[in-house]
Amino acid sequence: MITYQAHETAVIDDGCIIGSGTRIWHFSHIMEGAVIGRNCSIGQNVVVSPGVTLGRNVKVQNNVSIYTGVSCEDDVFLGPSCVFTNVLTPRSAVPRKDQYIKTLVKRGASIGANATIVCGHTIGEYALIGAGAVVTKDVAPYALIIGNPARQMGWVSEYGHRLAFDNAGIAVCPESGDVYKLSEGVVSKKEREQE
Repeated sequence: MITYQAHETAVIDDGCIIGSGTRIWHFSHIMEGAVIGRNCSIGQNVVVSPGVTLGRNVKVQNNVSIYTGVSCEDDVFLGPSCVFTNVLTPRSAVPRKDQYIKTLVKRGASIGANATIVCGHTIGEYALIGAGAVVTKDVAPYALIIGNPARQMGWVSEYGHRLAFDNAGIAVCPESGDVYKLSEGVVSKKEREQE
């Protein structure tokens, strides 16, 4: 029984797994061996290659190709036309299908439009990669990353707001009220006290 929705122009290969509540839009191709979690949104003209894993509630905007070797955890956002690579030194005349390098996008991270993620790196939880950034190294959780080559410009909350830490290393998200601690270059969210 099919529990997801796919536009009639989408191509869904046999041998892929698609979670319930997922929607797949025009001209997208989900290839054999891909695993897509529940309640995902796959935009127009998206390719999900063999072996790719997408967690729950992943939003993939139009014109994104997610190549073999890429895994995205729950609640990841992939902006329009963002790019993943999976080989460091591609050559048309040299087969390198046995040299795919893994990339991991951790829970809640967002990758902006036209950003490029060079393979072999981890994008930390709730990191925010700005539009057009070219990521060539690992990204810390909650990091705000921009530019080419990409560099860290600050920290963001789980709601995506820039965090301003005080002298004690404490910042509050203006939307959620969540409190964050910056200690030795690492940001963590403080648990709310039980009332």
